[in-house]
Amino acid sequence: MEAAETDIKLKKPEEKGEVVVNIAHVAKSFGNKDVLKDINLQLKRGENVVVLGKSGQGKSVTIQCIVGMLTPDKGTVKVFGNDVAQMGEEQLKELRIKIGFLFQSGALYDSMTVRENMEFPLTRIKKMTDQAEIDKLVEEALDGVGLKEAIDKMPSDLSGGMRKRAGLARTLIMQPEIMLYDEPTTGLDPITSREISELILRMQEKYKTSSIIITHDMECARITADRIVIMNDGEYIAEGSYEELENSEDEFIRSFFNQTK
Repeated sequence: MEAAETDIKLKKPEEKGEVVVNIAHVAKSFGNKDVLKDINLQLKRGENVVVLGKSGQGKSVTIQCIVGMLTPDKGTVKVFGNDVAQMGEEQLKELRIKIGFLFQSGALYDSMTVRENMEFPLTRIKKMTDQAEIDKLVEEALDGVGLKEAIDKMPSDLSGGMRKRAGLARTLIMQPEIMLYDEPTTGLDPITSREISELILRMQEKYKTSSIIITHDMECARITADRIVIMNDGEYIAEGSYEELENSEDEFIRSFFNQTK
């Protein structure tokens, strides 16, 4: 499906609690496999929504639809009130600047120092040329995640947790309004996982971001979530706070929370 070029200008929500992402009746199949079936989800301004579900349930497919990497077969995905499927390339570029994406690996460029990784989006995407201003933003971003001392190290010299923090700093340096986290604590020990989870919460408070967090880590969900949705067989089957879902009468829903006890 080819996106139509339109004159739509991306809107910016001004009111606290306003919906910034609205997923309505979205379905997506790959061949004969129905990955998403009638998905409905709203993300409000300043909110952290955690998505739980077993592997292969389509959790990552959902966030790829949000940034226009995939187009739904049915339904709509609206970001800041605009239908992503109707955006042209320039609009998608503008949208993606407003959305930060933290991958499982942290997705740093291995051939660049941490400093160069931080500078890359500022010079390539924002087209910044004032080196003093670039240096200031880089140092502030790294200081915010406790990595200022690693500014001239290579990614290969960093631990897994440090790479995650550097990846988060590089994403946040663009001051996104929406953050999408794909398994942010995967592969980390419990102490480091908790540090990353608490950092996600601090970044939400500092930058007022709205976030969708895909995770299998129940401690991460407990720390970061304002609201949790649970996915099964391509559908969201439950929604609520951590405490509400932990005490659900449904055995499948409780099974996610039993692993922490």
